[in-house]
Amino acid sequence: MTGVVVVGSQWGDEGKGKIVDWLSSQADLVIRFQGGHNAGHTLVINNETYKLNILPSGILREDKISIIGNGVVLDLSALKKEITSLVARGVKISPHNLFISDRATIILPIHQKLDAIRENNNLIKIGTTKRGIGPAYEDKVGRRAIRLCDLFDKEKLITKIDVLLNHHNAIMRGLGNDEYKAVDILDEIYELGQFARPFAKTINEILGTIKDNNEKILFEGAQGFLLDIDHGTYPFVTSSNVHASYASIGSGLSPKVVNHVLAITKAYTTRVGNGPFPTEQDNEVGNKLGEIGHEFGTVTNRKRRCGWFDAVLVRQALTQSGATGIALTKIDVLDHFEEIQMCIGYKLNGEDIDFYPSSEQDQEELEPIYETFKGWLSKTTGINNYDDLPVNAKKYIERITELTHTKIDLISTSPRREDTILINKLFD
Repeated sequence: MTGVVVVGSQWGDEGKGKIVDWLSSQADLVIRFQGGHNAGHTLVINNETYKLNILPSGILREDKISIIGNGVVLDLSALKKEITSLVARGVKISPHNLFISDRATIILPIHQKLDAIRENNNLIKIGTTKRGIGPAYEDKVGRRAIRLCDLFDKEKLITKIDVLLNHHNAIMRGLGNDEYKAVDILDEIYELGQFARPFAKTINEILGTIKDNNEKILFEGAQGFLLDIDHGTYPFVTSSNVHASYASIGSGLSPKVVNHVLAITKAYTTRVGNGPFPTEQDNEVGNKLGEIGHEFGTVTNRKRRCGWFDAVLVRQALTQSGATGIALTKIDVLDHFEEIQMCIGYKLNGEDIDFYPSSEQDQEELEPIYETFKGWLSKTTGINNYDDLPVNAKKYIERITELTHTKIDLISTSPRREDTILINKLFD
């Protein structure tokens, strides 16, 4: 049995969707193991663009089983809309190729309301998508969450909603907002539960899909390592663990299944929302990276902040994730630069350091130390053989390998499936 975990090594938006889609041709199961519909994956297939928010990227391959794991928080209204939209475009989705863990936590309207109130009133602006992700995870940890399996018994569901509202309505009153009534929530989520019911599976049913030792499993993470609730740039992070080790917890499968951790790494750096960003280029360079790279959020269409590659941050993320290899994306965006810079260290309070500090204050004080590279000013788009890359592009790529202490397994040279350079096989 071979298990490959795909995680982002930066602040998300590294191009995981394309890589997971590309790898899913070799897998039997594709499992989304954390996050919610605040993350998005853009895939370009046969010149058609697909934008997925909650469904695993493997859903576009009918012969694969796609699984939404227990580590995901689920907005059923958004899920229904996404499924309906894809089916209208000819994608075949059924209970035979889509499984949803019945332990997944449900996002409710009150979660979205609370998310928006907090983001608009907090002294610290996190930059959330206001989609209820954080409050839903809070309910999960607080042991009052409503899970998918709870939606199938209407009489018991009303009691669970009352328990949840007993907590949240106290907050709503304190913030001067109208309270929610159980009946206002009950009918809507019960009906949505009936829509999702054919896809719902127990962990035993999911485990039962792994038939033998030859099974190939692809674990798909959302966001990027630097948004991990424990190990990211706290408090400007997401509400779940993006760490590769969470693939096991968020899917219910044994950690023994994981053989490889592939870190999706953009050839430069981007970030959506607030928080520190040492190599940010809030200037013409950043604008150029954003324009050429089409750096707008898949979910929110927010403009991404852009900057040079940060080898210190990526090395730290790869080391903590146990990454066995890198999938380098968007190298083609750098085709248009005469000179390219890469952060190889920082200055903090006048001293050189080679790690990313934990303190928010220290993170804001960092000054990047750059190494400068000559650009290649020639087209890499569509190249699918490493030897055909420009000499200066190969020097840049090899330096990333040296500084991150991690081999590169594949290189993406455009958003299209076929524009991929495979260097090392992942599935045996």
